[in-house]
Amino acid sequence: MESEASRIVSMMYDHDWFSQWLGIERLVVENGRCTLRMKVRKEMLNGFGILHGGIAFSLADSALAFASNSHGRKSVSIEASMSYISQVKEGEIITAFASEISLGNKIGIYHIPVRSESADIAFFKGIVYRTGKEWMEK
Repeated sequence: MESEASRIVSMMYDHDWFSQWLGIERLVVENGRCTLRMKVRKEMLNGFGILHGGIAFSLADSALAFASNSHGRKSVSIEASMSYISQVKEGEIITAFASEISLGNKIGIYHIPVRSESADIAFFKGIVYRTGKEWMEK
């Protein structure tokens, strides 16, 4: 049986055209956690022939959205930052691992390392505002 967290993330993903364009696969969806994976395509490379930082940021941002909304309350990003530490080439698989650091009534904080198959490539920190709106009627 599908969990409520998985149902919420499926509803989000079904209307998230950008995450679909990225080719994101959902590997883990649990309350406060989400693991996403994608393959780097040629059109995702910058002028140096390596993964554009905005693509890695977008993968982590999607993991933030899914992890923070998994509790059932609609949450929106209010701050995010990313440090890049390694480059990625076309054809590589990258994975984002979102985990909840702090969850309050109004604010949630998440840490999201992004890794290739062989190395850490970036570290993302995201803060969300938790609205009073629910995804599912109780």
